[in-house]
Amino acid sequence: MAQQPTIQDRIVDYLKTRLPEAHDLVLTDWVQTAVGWSHEIFVFYANWSEDGRPMRRGFCLRKDPGTGLLRELSSLKEQFLVIKALEPTAAPTPKVYWLEEDPALIGGPFLVMEKVEGEATNPWSRAGKQFYAEAAKRGKLPRSFVEALASLHNLDWRAAGLDFIGVPGPGKDFALREIAKWESLIHASSKKPEPILSEVIMWLKANAPPVQRLAFVHGAYRTGNLMIKDDAIAAIIDWELQVIGDPMYDVAYVLSDLNREGSPLLSCVVERDFFIDYYQRLTGLAIDFDACRYYQVLYLMRTAAFWLSASGLFAEGRSKDLRLARTTYSVPVVLDMAARALGF
Repeated sequence: MAQQPTIQDRIVDYLKTRLPEAHDLVLTDWVQTAVGWSHEIFVFYANWSEDGRPMRRGFCLRKDPGTGLLRELSSLKEQFLVIKALEPTAAPTPKVYWLEEDPALIGGPFLVMEKVEGEATNPWSRAGKQFYAEAAKRGKLPRSFVEALASLHNLDWRAAGLDFIGVPGPGKDFALREIAKWESLIHASSKKPEPILSEVIMWLKANAPPVQRLAFVHGAYRTGNLMIKDDAIAAIIDWELQVIGDPMYDVAYVLSDLNREGSPLLSCVVERDFFIDYYQRLTGLAIDFDACRYYQVLYLMRTAAFWLSASGLFAEGRSKDLRLARTTYSVPVVLDMAARALGF
């Protein structure tokens, strides 16, 4: 019986169609990362000869497994177009090469972008916290962390052609859109009512803040979603949650305790006072702390939606990723945090 081609074999065949001058193409340093929740992520180097010269290029491939955490809310095509639009801007992003929507090629739609040299160290591990704490003392990474965020919020998103991702109306429309988005994921994932979550959603709808200025918002700006090289942000990654909306949405995420787990530093890398002062100077925006507190509750709702989706995918047999099974225990923890945030 003929041996079935591996995914590496299929990727080699695909790259040959995109690099027609490449001869003797082989893949090396192949890694399937364990960090992706919504996509399968493969990082590797392609090596070939071209006009008698040896060539080597690093690639990162993101593949849709069809059972992603965010389900239909995550679009590889949107990610591709967003990164492409950001390439000529000041925002540090990877270069994206190709989008393929035909699932027959390697078993699912995928995009291919450059492999950015650097590390996206896990901020929740002991080693990660030590890495960021030491970098914070050296001083360069905290500044780069704030500068990269400001580059997004200062971006002329209309000129960059990013309005295709959707532009909210004036006033409270942005917050209400986000609530509706995550409420739809909850309804698609949950098989039983969650009374606390229902009350949180009602509170969010009743207290939605107006937006002071629309900006391009990453949606999950934290260490772990940033490639770091030489104590600087080499690239912002994980382009799944971006929106046009309130920049305080990103600021609230940075200020949140969700992203530091015991570290005295925001996102394990930057002092609170420095972040606030430097961000305001770079963007000309005054941080609205009331809006940030509201968005932190919205993040708790979103996190509950994530974990309900993840645990549901495992319970339904649609995913065998044991990390998704463990999130069952995270749902009541997040709901308790939301209840306490509202004074229950």
